[in-house]
Amino acid sequence: MFYVYVLKSEKTRFLYMGFSNNLKARVVAHNSERTSREFTQRNKPWKLIYYEAYFSEQDARDREVALKKYGASLGQLRKRLKRSLESAG
Repeated sequence: MFYVYVLKSEKTRFLYMGFSNNLKARVVAHNSERTSREFTQRNKPWKLIYYEAYFSEQDARDREVALKKYGASLGQLRKRLKRSLESAG
């Protein structure tokens, strides 16, 4: 399976969208000291608030790109997750 996920920073409330074939390990990596990405390092701890699972890697990658590049996709997701975003910290 391939996953597109949304993390919310418990420190800054920023959202981060990503892609992985191992969701649990990826979330742990975002919160570990070994994280190499400056953005994720600076804004941790991260909480998983949403994910989508795909059989096709390309479908998952396309969805990640849509969420990151196209505001309408992220806007629609924010509407769907309104209560979850409010209660997730």
